[in-house]
Amino acid sequence: MPLHGLNHYTLRPQDLEKTKDFYVGVLGLSVGFRPPLDFPGYWLYSAATPTVHLIGPRASDADKPERVVGPTGLFDHVAFTASELGEVKARLQAAKVTFRENVLPHIHNTQLFFDDPDGVGVELNFPAHETPASAIAA
Repeated sequence: MPLHGLNHYTLRPQDLEKTKDFYVGVLGLSVGFRPPLDFPGYWLYSAATPTVHLIGPRASDADKPERVVGPTGLFDHVAFTASELGEVKARLQAAKVTFRENVLPHIHNTQLFFDDPDGVGVELNFPAHETPASAIAA
């Protein structure tokens, strides 16, 4: 599976605005483009790279406590830039790894989400040219 490098990491902070202000004001990241997702958040950029993603409440988190307690704390997931979408999906299916697939609005990158054996979320980001036309909403 060709992984090309770390794409970003995501935090589910207790206070979204306070955490954004810290990364921007203290660490010098900048708030940049974020596709219109159905939950609040920020993509914080280092130069031209969206390096830190901050996410607010999501419907899919309804069963999670407000402050995550456990081995991963407030760390939500790690993301990699990847390629060969079809091959990767086949490998995950062969390994019986349950994954969720998402196509980002406007930019059409395909994302695959799944958990590692310890429950840490893994996200793989594939370039738009690998997203099947049938998966792109009109």
